[in-house]
Amino acid sequence: MRRLFWLTVLVGMSLLCNACNNTEPEPASVELPFAKLRLTIVHTATDPFLQRFNLTLKVQGFESCSSSTELFPDTGYAGRRNVYLAGRGMIYVVGQFDARVIDPRDCRTMLSEFRLLDREVVFLGSFDQNSERKWVYLSAAERPELPFEKR
Repeated sequence: MRRLFWLTVLVGMSLLCNACNNTEPEPASVELPFAKLRLTIVHTATDPFLQRFNLTLKVQGFESCSSSTELFPDTGYAGRRNVYLAGRGMIYVVGQFDARVIDPRDCRTMLSEFRLLDREVVFLGSFDQNSERKWVYLSAAERPELPFEKR
């Protein structure tokens, strides 16, 4: 009887630990040689049990410019960010609730309204969680563009 109790406790604890979020920041990066940029989005859990994450976009230019900005947080499976090449060499990082425009000349990152974004863009890839719930960058060749759900 006592063994069964401890076995139940151990199994319960292992299931609970597997359900916990990793509190270590998870960076995912992509190099965009044509724009002379490296984009990194750092995904950091803010709650050990709930799907809540802070997202920080870091832009590093190959020619010494850099910037960092906080993105709209992931408050429940809404963390994916699609990356696009737009006109005049601008880079868009678009999420469910926010859009950023990156100027590769000076690494400046600007918040933009969705209605002001160019419609003629090239999808480059996405920052997202993979099937193992790891934060990664998936190129357009690895996974096609996924639309955002209307809420």
